Amino acid sequence: MAIVHIGIGSNLGNREAHCMSAVERLKEKGFAVKRVSSFYETKPWGVVDQPDFINMAVEAETSLLADEVLTALKGIEREMGREATVKWGPRLIDLDILFYNDEVINREHLRVPHPLMQERDFVLLPLAEIAPDKVHPVLKKTVKQLKEELQNG
Repeated sequence: MAIVHIGIGSNLGNREAHCMSAVERLKEKGFAVKRVSSFYETKPWGVVDQPDFINMAVEAETSLLADEVLTALKGIEREMGREATVKWGPRLIDLDILFYNDEVINREHLRVPHPLMQERDFVLLPLAEIAPDKVHPVLKKTVKQLKEELQNG
């Protein structure tokens, strides 16, 4: 079984309900959800002229390979009504693979660990709550260290 960390976010409609619905859908697709962070309200990143986000992170066990996890996450987004918009724009739901075990994956369609996580408080805040000692396999720092470095500028 693989341990996967997933970032979840929403900035349209009932943001908390959308995030919790995504967690329930993960369970329905066979993910054994082990840890769920609190909700964090964060400012948008990339495109700033949009509503604030609710973000959270989950840790789950799965028998799926990383590519299959990505397919499952994209399927949940579609099922929930996510539509393609501007990059980093508003979204009903967003699911991202943050870590897949300790693997480093660099493919055109899939990059793990998430390549910009160390720059994003909306990823590191909830992730540090559930996996503070998880070591980034490329940067060789814990999630807690990455969060502190980001917060201290």
